[in-house]
Amino acid sequence: MTNGGKSTLSKSLQQQIPNSCIIAQDSYFKDDSVVPVDSNGFKQYDTLDALHMDTMMTEVNSWRQDPESFLRQRDLNSEHKTLDKDVCVLIVEGFLIFNYRPLNELFDKRYFMEIPYDVCKKRRSSRTYEPPDPPGYFDGHVWPMYLQYRREMENITSDIVFLDGLKPREELLAAVYKDVVYEIERLREKD
Repeated sequence: MTNGGKSTLSKSLQQQIPNSCIIAQDSYFKDDSVVPVDSNGFKQYDTLDALHMDTMMTEVNSWRQDPESFLRQRDLNSEHKTLDKDVCVLIVEGFLIFNYRPLNELFDKRYFMEIPYDVCKKRRSSRTYEPPDPPGYFDGHVWPMYLQYRREMENITSDIVFLDGLKPREELLAAVYKDVVYEIERLREKD
């Protein structure tokens, strides 16, 4: 969901978890000149066709093959100088990550931030986008695409934890952090 709090939660989680990094889907948008346009003249940014998912998958697979090298090459481990060899955590954040099956199949944990329509629209209108949203874009494209992809996501994946994006940030962070730490411990015991 756009403006649901994904980036905020991801960044806070990354600061709490040693040996972690974030790959954000927003970093993989195609050039504006090749983003498809719908019959209403709206650029289709809220679709998988607007993203370089192959490049994103290459990055995710690079991390999976050698997390330590991935962090070092991107100078992302400066906060955590010594890597805990047994568990590194990749936080993948984005609005369509569960709709891209090759990526979705890799996740150990899945979280989906939800906020109501009116809150989402208000947050979206308070942000500056490049290029800017044209008049009617939220109601004519963004929200309908969210609803479409949400239905698709629910049909693809059943083990998603839905989070109320209206709850305080600290509460959301504490809940997800606790869950992730539990998963890290489970993975350590497995090895």
